[in-house]
Amino acid sequence: MSEEKGNSRSLLRVAVIVCACTFLFGFALVPIYRIACVHVFGIKLDNAAATQAKVDALKEDDTRLVTVQFLGTVNSKLDWDFSPEVTTMKVHPGKLTEAWFDATNKEPTAIVGNAVPSVAPNTASLYFNKTECFCFTEQMLKSGESRRMPVRFIVDPKLPQNIATITLSYTFYNNELATKKVVEHAAPALTPAS
Repeated sequence: MSEEKGNSRSLLRVAVIVCACTFLFGFALVPIYRIACVHVFGIKLDNAAATQAKVDALKEDDTRLVTVQFLGTVNSKLDWDFSPEVTTMKVHPGKLTEAWFDATNKEPTAIVGNAVPSVAPNTASLYFNKTECFCFTEQMLKSGESRRMPVRFIVDPKLPQNIATITLSYTFYNNELATKKVVEHAAPALTPAS
C-alpha cells in the first residue's frame, strides 16, 4: 500500500510540474513570437507612429529612389469601397511623404472599421515608418459617408539596396463591437417619442 502511495505522489508531482511548465510556456510564447518575428523573419509588429526624434534623425537620400506601391482591400464582412488615390509613387528615402486613401460606407447603417497594414517584402517593414495613419485609430463612417484619409511615412535611408519596391497594403475590417455600440447609441435618437 505504501509503495502505491509513493507512486501516486511521484505521478502527482510529475503532473504538477508538467502543468506548471505548460502554463509558463504559454506565457513565454508571446515574447518568443515577437523576438522571432523581428530578428528571424524581419517583420515589424508594432503599429505605432514613428517618433519625431526618429524622423528628425533621418537624412534624405536624394541619390536614390524607392518605388512605393499602395493597395486597399476590405474584408468580406464590410461593404465599403476602399482604395488608394495613387497606386504607385517614387520616394527618396529619408523624405517625409504623404499618400491618401478613400473610403465610402455603402451599408445602410454607420460602421466602425479598422485598417490593418502590411508591408512587403517583410524585411522592408523594419525601414518603413508611418508618422500619421488612419490605421492608428478606428474609422467611423455613417451610411453613404466618404472620407479621404492620409498616411504620412518615411522610408529609412538604411533600407537595403536590394529592395527597390515596397508595397504598403491595408485591409479594412468591420470592428463589430465598436459598430454595435455606435448603432445602439444612435438607436434612441432614431426612435420617435411616445
